[in-house]
Amino acid sequence: LTSNSGIDRLPSAADAPFNSYNKQHAPTCLPNTRVDLLHEIYNWADGQDKRCIFWLNGLAGTGKSTIARTIARRYFDQKRLGASFFFSRGGGDISHAGKFFTKQSDIANQSLCDQWRQLVFRPLSKLDGSPPLSYVLIIDALDECDNEDHIRIILQLLAEARLLQVRLRVLITSRPEVPIRYGFCQIPNAEHRDFILHDIEATIVDHDISNFLDHEMGSIGQECSLGAGWPGEQALRRLVLNASGLFIWAATACRFIRQGKQYAARRLSMVLDGGTSASEVEQHLNKIYMTVLRNSVHREYLEEERQNMYSL
Repeated sequence: LTSNSGIDRLPSAADAPFNSYNKQHAPTCLPNTRVDLLHEIYNWADGQDKRCIFWLNGLAGTGKSTIARTIARRYFDQKRLGASFFFSRGGGDISHAGKFFTKQSDIANQSLCDQWRQLVFRPLSKLDGSPPLSYVLIIDALDECDNEDHIRIILQLLAEARLLQVRLRVLITSRPEVPIRYGFCQIPNAEHRDFILHDIEATIVDHDISNFLDHEMGSIGQECSLGAGWPGEQALRRLVLNASGLFIWAATACRFIRQGKQYAARRLSMVLDGGTSASEVEQHLNKIYMTVLRNSVHREYLEEERQNMYSL
């Protein structure tokens, strides 16, 4: 498309793409981690599967966004990434659907449905499907969109990708919250493929977390001149055990230890021994899960009803 098409004048959410400036330090999957899952998603995206949507769902902290960034990077480098939108609760333009389908001035007040049809579906309908390559759309953390009705509408519109001649694949990640589950219930099973991230065998997850910790702790050891082999296999095994299958715990622990700089070894001991400073890690996780819980309580509940739900 040329600049005369007006595409370059569309307002957009600057932080939405996977490779936005503010996300440049966000991690992707390390080599030899998530191998089977990534292979399954790549086969779906590149193959002849009639299901145009892949729903990767999992609990908070299980690594959904890291996986989404890894896949986005692969197809971006292959020039086959149609678009990516990474939602974030409380993140301004990326906390709502207002700029999910970017708006031209003459349709700024139209519905999400009309924006989708005019800006995405109709232009793609003019393509004849050759060459027979697939193009990928990636929507991360759809559950963090702040309007449940918009979540439902977005899912319904994206399901229309099956009607296109061009092969359009839509990868969606989210927690398995009620609005998402309800939205997928409205889409025939033959049109979407589901993968429950937290159902992966614990031994596979622990292996991946061990690789992650080995890489991160080795990097910290080099930065802090702690010697080759630090922190040792026993410490790594204890960290894996403490992570309990949560990548977010492992990442938070590494960040806490790295920020200790010359006191990194001391901070590692605190994390392993459950000392008072280790609560820094737990406090970060508590904040994440409190956000999840508070946003799981329906906004239409009365204040007394919400407080009762919070106390459960």
